Amino acid sequence: MKIILTHEVSGLGTAGDVVDVKDGYARNYLVPRGFAIRWTKGGEKDVEQIRRGRKIREIATIEQANEVKGRLEGVNVKLAVRAGDAGRLFGSVTPADVASAIKAAGGPDVDKRRVELGSPIKTLGAHQISVRLHAEVVAKLGVEVVAA
Repeated sequence: MKIILTHEVSGLGTAGDVVDVKDGYARNYLVPRGFAIRWTKGGEKDVEQIRRGRKIREIATIEQANEVKGRLEGVNVKLAVRAGDAGRLFGSVTPADVASAIKAAGGPDVDKRRVELGSPIKTLGAHQISVRLHAEVVAKLGVEVVAA
């Protein structure tokens, strides 16, 4: 099935790309979650609009990405969450939590889809995360998870 991506999907493409995927993947996952729309001749007009919006939001050059990386790595991020007595969290820290904590700490606005946790954060303490700013630039960031 041919679809038009409306969001970046890792391993598949970025917003505005027209890709061919299996019917079930498109019907059961991508379209219901709003990551894609079905391709039609009328939908081709939407592709240009999606690409223009992507150009405005994305970091276009490696120099810009390195500048944002420098600002990100200079920020001390503390994330207050609810935790039990043994230091285990009630739930886990999500990429959206990390993105909002970066903004609250005075860092640049980071898209939650760019935050890569590796494994779920379920304990208190210092954790290392990655933020993929550009295809070639990844910022390493320390996040301290503290009890609220």
